[in-house]
Amino acid sequence: MRLLLTTQALDQSDPILGFFVRWVEEIALHCDSIDVICLRKGEYQLPSHVRVHVLPASKLARAWRVLRLASTLTYDAVFVHMNPEYLVVAGWLWRLRRVRTALWYTHKSVDLKLRIAAWFAHVIFTASSASFRLATPKLKVMGHGIDTAFFSPDPGALRGTHYLSVGRLMPSKRHDLAIRAAAEAGVPLHIAGSGPEQANLEALAAQLGAEVVFLGGITHEELRGEYRTAAKLIHTSETGSLDKVVLEALACGLPISTRDPALKYLEHEGSEYVQKNHSLDSLVARILEILHG
Repeated sequence: MRLLLTTQALDQSDPILGFFVRWVEEIALHCDSIDVICLRKGEYQLPSHVRVHVLPASKLARAWRVLRLASTLTYDAVFVHMNPEYLVVAGWLWRLRRVRTALWYTHKSVDLKLRIAAWFAHVIFTASSASFRLATPKLKVMGHGIDTAFFSPDPGALRGTHYLSVGRLMPSKRHDLAIRAAAEAGVPLHIAGSGPEQANLEALAAQLGAEVVFLGGITHEELRGEYRTAAKLIHTSETGSLDKVVLEALACGLPISTRDPALKYLEHEGSEYVQKNHSLDSLVARILEILHG
């Protein structure tokens, strides 16, 4: 298969989107060629048959560049990762050319862009039943695609006594509840992530006398180290969907504690569960099989 792939960023040092470089590496194992269209590129090492095209900053110039690439590149199928606007701009062209298109989307937000993209896409992939809120017969729940070769237990790592909370510092992630849980247990807390809530969380930690280390936006290598050395992951997010940080933690052998009743069963699972149900290699194989038609 020759694949056209669109995404937000291709940068393995990005604390949020860095994982997608491994996705492209895994997809490349199954494709003759891949053209990646992205908004930003940074650090990555990909095979020679993967070509990267960076879009301009201007929205109008960006749309024109997408249409230009969609018209001139050679490909058999299109995989749009998390950016419905690519389908809004070029979905009509791909339909006219009878090119099979797939959208990967995991977010509770449903807007006009998503509705238009869903109309143009032949198939829609998501990680869990709660991570796509638009009713459509095109939807296929696939699991999260955790790189279990990377996120794995390390028998040589020594676990500490501190708790860990991971995610953007924003109200919906409820890091405040993780701080309270650590304060009540009398153990330190590490928080991995950056965002606008940091000042409020620092003030709460000071008020409660909690020992909290704010790690900021760390790399995936550093995050794996945290998963391997913490005593427990405190999951307090209220996004309402299966958070992949829970699966990454389990893949590294880290016990979890979650406030989400729908995820309580994961408190009794381990790395074998993630390997069986959410591994990247099996996800990519299934996506390409379905996309191939």
